[in-house]
Amino acid sequence: MQISFSSPTTATGGALIVAALAGGAFTASAAEADRMAGGALKRALDVSRFSGKLGQMLEVLAPAQVKASRILLVGLGAAEELDGLKAEQIAADVTGRLLSSGEKSIHFAVDRPRGLKLDDAELAAHLAMGVELRAYSFDKYRTRQLDERAATVRKVTIGTKDVAGARKLWRELSAVAEGMYLARDLVNEPPNVLFPAEFARRTKKLSALGLKVEVLGPAQMKKLGFGALLGVGQGSAHEPQLVVMQWLGARNRKAAPIAFVGKGVCFDSGGLSLKPAASMIGMKGDMGGAAAVTGTMHALAARKAKVNAIGVIGLVENMPSGTAQRPDDVVTSLSGQTIEVLNTDAEGRLVLADALTYTQRRFKPRLVIDLATLTGAIMVALGAEHAGLFSNDDNLAAQLAQAGREEGEPVWRMPLATNYDKLLKSKIADMKNISGGPHAGAVVAAQFLQRFIVDRQSWAHLDIAGVAWQDGEQKALVPSWGVGWGVRILNRLSKDHYEL
Repeated sequence: MQISFSSPTTATGGALIVAALAGGAFTASAAEADRMAGGALKRALDVSRFSGKLGQMLEVLAPAQVKASRILLVGLGAAEELDGLKAEQIAADVTGRLLSSGEKSIHFAVDRPRGLKLDDAELAAHLAMGVELRAYSFDKYRTRQLDERAATVRKVTIGTKDVAGARKLWRELSAVAEGMYLARDLVNEPPNVLFPAEFARRTKKLSALGLKVEVLGPAQMKKLGFGALLGVGQGSAHEPQLVVMQWLGARNRKAAPIAFVGKGVCFDSGGLSLKPAASMIGMKGDMGGAAAVTGTMHALAARKAKVNAIGVIGLVENMPSGTAQRPDDVVTSLSGQTIEVLNTDAEGRLVLADALTYTQRRFKPRLVIDLATLTGAIMVALGAEHAGLFSNDDNLAAQLAQAGREEGEPVWRMPLATNYDKLLKSKIADMKNISGGPHAGAVVAAQFLQRFIVDRQSWAHLDIAGVAWQDGEQKALVPSWGVGWGVRILNRLSKDHYEL
């Protein structure tokens, strides 16, 4: 879809989008459109329940004297409450309504109302972001009903008084949208297509953006001592991979980087601790953390972020076979610590243990954040609205919480405490990989990961099991199963606090 910016006008073809504030008061463009339509908008308003609330819509087929095919009046709500995320929501709702309607073009003539915190360029750029995110689709495996589902809208124009400013902001936001598209695509792919080697192959394409991408195979990892990660993948016909992505965009290319580490279990059967059949559906998405890291690295490189950043993803399949890891096995992690594996379905933490150790040893990062669809327990606690945040650094936790609020990817901080460590005590090894009881599952998993964080290393763990995909009602900005969660919060964290 082509998105562009132009000077404000209501004399345009296609669908014309104008706005009203809470209470139904027209903005200037809406008043002009109503005048051009001979009062048709006002007459429709008088016999409707439209009151200008955020997201309300009132549609009028345009009279013959108007160039537009239809006029769509949208509610902005109270101007002082309208922010970038709400502007995106409005644009996404409009796009969703018109995308397959037969319209070929949409023109937004949404004025910046008095009292709005966003400037003209910001309003226009966020409207464009809403359009872009709603236009996503994943139909590559459909062979029927394609005509009914196909988008007809090909061109969207955003009217603004600051065209140059909007274009500049859109260059940044569109890079983030591209990263989210990539993350969504990866999560949506079926596991017979996206196995570890194929995932790694796709990350290689990011070198075109200036990223340095390395792939470590099982032989290299075995030589280095990746006993925990390799143990997870030993039952699968698809060999594990470790992908390292580097973006050196800071003025000082030798400055300590920020590091993102992602769990990439391309399919999780549970291994010999086999999941029930119903619980196995959707486990193609157990690589949502790796997808988020990959999408974030794309976004940073595409917008030429002035930061040094590292993305490390551990890619495995957790399958049952004669060579699979067994309950009661003991593995030696890259850190040298030994782990008694009592449940092979608690595998993501084993993958992350070695990936975290490797990242810290090699890159000495100023901070490290891992993302993983790690526990069902976090969904019991937080549902599908917040990711769980665990951190040993109050400042980093506050930065992530702020970025999450501003980007629509909220997090909720959960506890870390030494008293939970006793739940990981093993009779024969340094630790076991599960607590053995029904309580505090997400906390115990985070405590396990913390054992692989070196002293004084700033670290945060994001358990994204509830937010990486959506099985229920789809949200306007997320018209697919895969959400792409994590790209926006990590990009915002980098932009606000770590770019030079």
